[in-house]
Amino acid sequence: MNGVKRLITAESVTAGHPDKMCDVIADAILDAYLALDPHARVSCEVAVTADLILITGEITTDVYVDITRIVRDTVREIGYTRTFFFDPDSVSILISVNKQSMDIARGVDFAFERKNGRKDEHLDLGAGDQGIVYGFACDETPELMPLPISLAHKLAHRLHQARANEEVPYIGPDGKTQVTIEYYDGHPVRIDTVVISTQHMDHVSIDQLREDIWRYVVSPVLPKNLVVDDTTRYLVNPTGRFVLGGPLADKGLKGRKIVVDTYGGAARHGGGAFSGKDATKVDRSAAYAARYIAKNIVAAGLAKRCEVQIGYVIGMAEPVSVDVDTFGTGKIPDDSLREVVKKCFDLRPQGFIKMLNLNRPIYKQTAAYGHFGRSDVDLPWEHTDRVDLLLKTVLSGSHKYA
Repeated sequence: MNGVKRLITAESVTAGHPDKMCDVIADAILDAYLALDPHARVSCEVAVTADLILITGEITTDVYVDITRIVRDTVREIGYTRTFFFDPDSVSILISVNKQSMDIARGVDFAFERKNGRKDEHLDLGAGDQGIVYGFACDETPELMPLPISLAHKLAHRLHQARANEEVPYIGPDGKTQVTIEYYDGHPVRIDTVVISTQHMDHVSIDQLREDIWRYVVSPVLPKNLVVDDTTRYLVNPTGRFVLGGPLADKGLKGRKIVVDTYGGAARHGGGAFSGKDATKVDRSAAYAARYIAKNIVAAGLAKRCEVQIGYVIGMAEPVSVDVDTFGTGKIPDDSLREVVKKCFDLRPQGFIKMLNLNRPIYKQTAAYGHFGRSDVDLPWEHTDRVDLLLKTVLSGSHKYA
């Protein structure tokens, strides 16, 4: 073969990984507020250590949420007990939360259209901050995600299920997965390497662990057509021991797994973390809108691979930039497709919050195992209900964009 060969790797982590644990706690708090006040302004930060969980941030609402109870319940739900060195009932919880800055709130509440250098017309909800977001989709998997991150997430979720269902009852909540895929001329052709690292009880031998992980985690997930030879490497707990895990072994911080949360490195990233933020924070909500656009473009057959970039400025509703890149796979030129996107999608914060119904408690389920490409939960930005509109717009106005 004389084509181009590449190895692409992506990782995922379980909900019990210390950083991801912080994401789950942050979104559990967010959901609790949104359940009582759909318009609550929430920006929740979380850090964990061996004996402390710290909750900080800005929350503006008139409703009361028992944050301490939410935190303890979430830690317990993740799977931590005294057996795995982190007791949800005895860990100290420190809370320091203020209201959203009035200057920031003003930018969200009052968006203006700028004309001739001055504010002329009151429009609607403004972006909660400046920033850029990316959405991505490709035709490598049924869920239109890159294959490496798709398999890494499925392995991480299966690792969680094997513990929760007591198929492998001696493993702990903390775990990581990693998958390397061999590509040939841009197409995935084989699985090169699979890595599983999982916390476990001290009495378990490495041989038993590796046998059980293969049987209950790896084998049920890997597509057999991509395991084409016996050279694929399977690495389970490469150091041979992973007893100390979770916050006791590694401190955690919310927002440190942004590439795990998105496309595993297959697409660019605007830099903003997702969890703990309500929908006025465009680095979260607009990234969902961008994924929604990219996925519908690929689902419509308008491209095999698509990346959408959107730029925002605090206090302004309309994005300052919209770009579409199909990497040479588009059925129409990218600049034409960009104009089609502007016609088919309302990219103002108020527009896509309404379009995707984002002011509701749906976020905790996204915090672990990926915000995109999920088939186990119903996420509105994963719907492909704009395919017909996209195709109709292209057909009816193609002469304008060519």
